[in-house]
Amino acid sequence: MSRADPGNLREAAEAIATGRISSLEMTTDALDRAKQAQPRLNAFIAIEQDAALEAATAADAARARGLPLGVLHGVPLAHKDMFDRAGRITGCGSKIRADHVAGETSTVMQRLERAGALHIGRLNMSEFAMGPTGHNAHHGRAINPIDSARITAGSSSGSGAAVGGGVVLAALGSDTGGSIRLPAACCGVVGIKPTQGRVSRHGAMPLSFSQDCIGPLARSVEDAYLLLQLISGADGLDPTCCDIPPPAALTPEIGTLRVGIGGGLFSEALSGEVATAMEDMARLLRPACRSVEPVQPPDFSAVAELANVVAMSEAGAVHFDALRSRPEDFGPQVRMRLSQALAIPAPIYLRALQIRVIMLEEMLRTVFSACDLLIVPAMPFLPPLASDVDVGAGAAMNSIVSAITAFTRAFSFLGLPVVTLPVARSREGLPVGLQIVAPPWQEQRAAALALHIEQALALGPFTAGFARSEAA
Repeated sequence: MSRADPGNLREAAEAIATGRISSLEMTTDALDRAKQAQPRLNAFIAIEQDAALEAATAADAARARGLPLGVLHGVPLAHKDMFDRAGRITGCGSKIRADHVAGETSTVMQRLERAGALHIGRLNMSEFAMGPTGHNAHHGRAINPIDSARITAGSSSGSGAAVGGGVVLAALGSDTGGSIRLPAACCGVVGIKPTQGRVSRHGAMPLSFSQDCIGPLARSVEDAYLLLQLISGADGLDPTCCDIPPPAALTPEIGTLRVGIGGGLFSEALSGEVATAMEDMARLLRPACRSVEPVQPPDFSAVAELANVVAMSEAGAVHFDALRSRPEDFGPQVRMRLSQALAIPAPIYLRALQIRVIMLEEMLRTVFSACDLLIVPAMPFLPPLASDVDVGAGAAMNSIVSAITAFTRAFSFLGLPVVTLPVARSREGLPVGLQIVAPPWQEQRAAALALHIEQALALGPFTAGFARSEAA
């Protein structure tokens, strides 16, 4: 393991614990990569150099004193700009909260700090997590590390760029309609959206309390799953977080799994590269699994509208006061969406919640009685050009933006866990991402299949950010 490439999270922590490299050295390297990459990726809203170096020095001192070390002791990470840390700014990618100093630390940050992880900065994001393309009117869009002309997707745009660009090994994001899975798919990394209620959202910026999830993006399935284990579990502070044990240890056993290959909506209008990746996955998995068969999910054609009704009604409530007192401080697109949300009648919102229960029951009864896991594309096409979804891009923009979330929103709406990972490269070198969808609380099952795919394909990281840092 070189200084420039810490390998994976466990290897990085082991290197620090055994003294092969100090936390200060590893953190300095990460900060150097962040600063070198910032003009190219715009992944950070703030690089917190002084605080990071102070924390790394303290981590090395704790090791020298023989104190107990957490599983991520001294390892530098960075996270989406929406998780409170006491005494630090949480800006949420916005102008309105650009100077907001948190009074306490969010549960997920407490748990990572307890594990010994350090933080080198706040990552870029769509304003208030509202936007699947990753554009931000105040901070500019994060840049795709594979192809700068393409979107990172959002809203966890900086997390996708920082991990895919080799700045950090892993980062936390949030997912309300695809905001972890889409950046993972566009930036060639792994993302996990957990079961709704798996991870406490205490101290995290709310968007839609019925659909918000916190989860990891990482260079490997094992790293993403490790972070999920560390942040999972009830804390007594978030009443929507269920008292369920953290996900079980990750094992590679998949021989008993029945895998469904999603059809219907999930096979319509696929680009050639995505369709080929789905076919290749079926062939790859047949020898290893109990069965791999086509599965027809319920009709999800109404999900986009239902999910939007719920998400925007709840977002309108979250931002109601600021929308009245400081409307000019919202980006134009966010302000327009929130203004429209205030016109949604309460009976329509409540009816959408009722339909969600019915749809989940149907999903469990029809799909997950026939298979243990469902594989569907992350997006119907390759990462779009940023110019095609920018403000003023023309009439085609709306249809592209809508299509970006066409395959992710249903699983957010239903609260199901999903692992997204890259499974192919296009002729242009762009990643093709697939989703592995599981029944509630079965993240381990989805991650086991993802690990098998990752090892079988051995694609490796899509970018070489750590190598670039070493060369520099």
